[in-house]
Amino acid sequence: MYALVEILGKQYKAEKGVTLKVDKIEKAKGEKIEFDSVLLVSDKDDVKVGAPYVKGAKIQAQIEDHGKDKKIIVYKYKRRKDYHRKKGHRTQFTTIRITDIIGVGK
Repeated sequence: MYALVEILGKQYKAEKGVTLKVDKIEKAKGEKIEFDSVLLVSDKDDVKVGAPYVKGAKIQAQIEDHGKDKKIIVYKYKRRKDYHRKKGHRTQFTTIRITDIIGVGK
């Protein structure tokens, strides 16, 4: 069984026991969270597609860890104008483990 879920404006494929790396969630490590913005739920032959979300479907997860990605370099340049700027940032993320997928009709 898997589901497509929207977390903070991005879509992820969630399966039970899988670890996902999502944008930073302001919750403590080890805390349980629930997402109800499920776009699709698939259980072998039974597929339910939402418009836009599947009613009654939920994803339960647990926060594993917080961290920072590798540095991303942002370089701006205009030729022949003596203009160049180099900046960078490290995007913060949260790893979550999917504990359960609650579909419709169970």
